[in-house]
Amino acid sequence: MFRFAYIYVIYALIGILAILAIAYIFYRKNFIKAINKFGDNPLVHKLMPSYSLPKVRWKFWLLFIAIMFLGIGVAGPQVGAKLVNVKRKGIEIIIALDVSKSMLAEDIKPNRLAAAKHAIEKLIDDLDNDRIGLVVFAGNAYVQMPITADYVSAKMFLNSISTSSVPTPGTNISAALETSARSFTSEKGISKAIILITDGEDHDGNALNVAKQITNEGIKIYTIGIGSPQGVPIPVRDKYGRKVFKTDENGNVVVSKLNEKLLQDLAMIGHGSYVRASNTGFGLDIIKKDLDKLQKKEIKDKIYSEYENYFQPFVIVALILLIIEVLISFRKSKLSQKYNLFQIKNEE
Repeated sequence: MFRFAYIYVIYALIGILAILAIAYIFYRKNFIKAINKFGDNPLVHKLMPSYSLPKVRWKFWLLFIAIMFLGIGVAGPQVGAKLVNVKRKGIEIIIALDVSKSMLAEDIKPNRLAAAKHAIEKLIDDLDNDRIGLVVFAGNAYVQMPITADYVSAKMFLNSISTSSVPTPGTNISAALETSARSFTSEKGISKAIILITDGEDHDGNALNVAKQITNEGIKIYTIGIGSPQGVPIPVRDKYGRKVFKTDENGNVVVSKLNEKLLQDLAMIGHGSYVRASNTGFGLDIIKKDLDKLQKKEIKDKIYSEYENYFQPFVIVALILLIIEVLISFRKSKLSQKYNLFQIKNEE
């Protein structure tokens, strides 16, 4: 697998190369205009016998390619990785993330879903020996990532999550809990926990019964309520790409409210805890402290090792091209001036 460690450098590089290309095009046009204003083009070139236009082009393209290679090197090209066997003591965690349209509400900045993804990424960074899996849900629930100890892959799967990850509209919390419970390994004696992140607007009504069944299997349930009890409208894009608010079949603006009571009841049944997310703190760090207290068991896993860096070849090629560019003069070589193969001598 290939990736860049600093992908934003590639975006900046594309911009720089585009500016260079545009600047060169303008330079060429202005240079030709200046020559035409000075006099007849062939005559002006004869007045500058030592000036080499092909060398100007060569110098530009050498500089252009050198910057491109240097930028790629700075972006940190990485190739990997190798599977390695590891032993660790930890627990299993499934994060069930609501991806319904109501998660686009902006009472948590920049919106509920984006804030949740950022908090989950921070949680993954804080994990050490635990396995983690991702379940996404709206009107139905799907496994986004099977449970794993490969945190690099976990972040990649997390970044791909959006409100289009589940095509079925609605919010089915019972389906999310059932799918999460099935996603754990069959390994005995290991602590297992579900972290449910949602605004709690359940459209199924069977979530509490499912929570009781899951708890009987020894699985703990933690809940994070995201949103405001007062409710806010849900921003969407119309067919012209303009930002508007979602409306019902009668044309009334839909308001998404946090159902805190349901999430508190789920956490109580699941012997976990409930936290309400806010703009100052999402709450996953609080739940992480509770998870650290759970009994840990030795886990055997195969994970991908760190990616290997391959920036050196790109930087070396860039330096070689820059040296060549510096050594090339704008002037024609003495040999090319002495022997002009295209010059026709007049015979008397």
